[in-house]
Amino acid sequence: MTALQYVHGAIERHIGKGAVCIDATAGRGFDTAFLCSLAGDSGSVTAFDIQPEAIESTRALLKERGLNARVILSSHENMAQYAEPNSVDCIVFNLGYLPKGDHGIFTRFESTKKAIESGLGLLKSGGLMCVSVYYGGDSGYEERDALLPWLKELDDSKYQVLVTFFHNWKKDPPIPVLIYKL
Repeated sequence: MTALQYVHGAIERHIGKGAVCIDATAGRGFDTAFLCSLAGDSGSVTAFDIQPEAIESTRALLKERGLNARVILSSHENMAQYAEPNSVDCIVFNLGYLPKGDHGIFTRFESTKKAIESGLGLLKSGGLMCVSVYYGGDSGYEERDALLPWLKELDDSKYQVLVTFFHNWKKDPPIPVLIYKL
């Protein structure tokens, strides 16, 4: 099982037609398309990225697959400007850099923390946030090392945080984090 299969399995078990979803880091658009396929025409998906290349890739993939989402060139920190509090079923983050993109542009803890805090306010009770922490190579260690202890301090009367480690994988395996809003 890959980290992607693990996260997508959790999302599939959690949302369906009519869901309101956010892809906080659109990247190449694969999670955006996945969320669109689950939410269907009666749901909605909004995707964010700070890189025009990511926005173009996401829009092209959605067009190719006949899917619709609102795709916004903006930081995930700004997602609260596009959704009401307690209105979102699922939010997905893939931390790190754009696949096959500029490795000098990558997520950083301070903006990720603000985005997660904002996203937690947008989630409905029973909502799911998936944060896949990609690190290694030339970036991501600092974000991982700040994020994991911070997530451990989230109020356990409001959130359940599950962190999964692929313990025997070599070379910096991704770390899937599932946050359920109680």
